[in-house]
Amino acid sequence: MNERTSETERTVAALSRDIVFQVLSNRRRRYALHHLRRCEGSVEIGELATQIAAWENDVSTEEVTSKQRKRVYNTLQQAHLPKLDETGFVEYDPAHGNVTLTGRARMLDVYLELVPDNDFPWSEYYFALGCISLVLAAGAWLNAGPLGLVPTSLWAVGLGSLVTLSGAAHIYHQRNVYRGYTEVSEEV
Repeated sequence: MNERTSETERTVAALSRDIVFQVLSNRRRRYALHHLRRCEGSVEIGELATQIAAWENDVSTEEVTSKQRKRVYNTLQQAHLPKLDETGFVEYDPAHGNVTLTGRARMLDVYLELVPDNDFPWSEYYFALGCISLVLAAGAWLNAGPLGLVPTSLWAVGLGSLVTLSGAAHIYHQRNVYRGYTEVSEEV
């Protein structure tokens, strides 16, 4: 472990859960983090304000009025971005009006992950898949009924393919539900 890694770990450890919750307690800060996660590189504060105003008013960015944008812009500039910069989640350059998400913001992922009420129970699915696989494999090994007619190697390939496809579906599902990959939701 090098000196830089140990310094980063100490910094992350020093950031208490209370501070994280305080930062995330404001919807505009969550919106800002969400938009920055979707963009690569630096974002101009005006663009950020326009997108947040659009989300808050449930309109497209083209429909945002100057009053709506200004209200968001002012609070971002005076309160929210300095707070996010102070905690190290973003780099905010007030002189140039640029905001950049930092690597430290990754530690917020666990708090920002969206888990819908109707989420698919993946752990139960994998448990059932494992149980069914064991029953099928045991039946094939014991030559029980029609299970014995299929070669064991074909069972292995079939079950392995099923697990692989299930894993791919799970990854796809997670990416589409994970905050930052999709449009902002009401839970932000």
